[in-house]
Amino acid sequence: MEVKMLLLLTALEVGTAAGRHHGLSMPGSPSNISRNDASLQQVVLNAAHSFNNQSNDAFLFKPSAIHRAQRQVVKGIRYIVDFQISRTVCHKRDHIKDLSKCDLQPSGRLHQVSFQVQTGCGPDGLRGSD
Repeated sequence: MEVKMLLLLTALEVGTAAGRHHGLSMPGSPSNISRNDASLQQVVLNAAHSFNNQSNDAFLFKPSAIHRAQRQVVKGIRYIVDFQISRTVCHKRDHIKDLSKCDLQPSGRLHQVSFQVQTGCGPDGLRGSD
């Protein structure tokens, strides 16, 4: 069974042509970044922890796929991410902090949640944008 949910810390749909003029990137426009970017990985992990804290599910979820990632520099750094988290075998009651120690549930029992999240990082740290 697949569960679809859209978490909006404020979602932003960015077209591929947005922020471009004659094929050149415009200052302040979103630009694609590597899915392996360390800061991006932290943004996605924080979103998964937030989901786990708000979810009534008995199991923890962890990031399983990043489909699209962009970074925008505007009065700080803003990440625009389309990603997926999946249910793990770890129970919430076990209070596990490190999701990397949790395997995904076997096929057939796997629940997936898709997200589009826009976050900003200001002087007070990671936060959802207004």
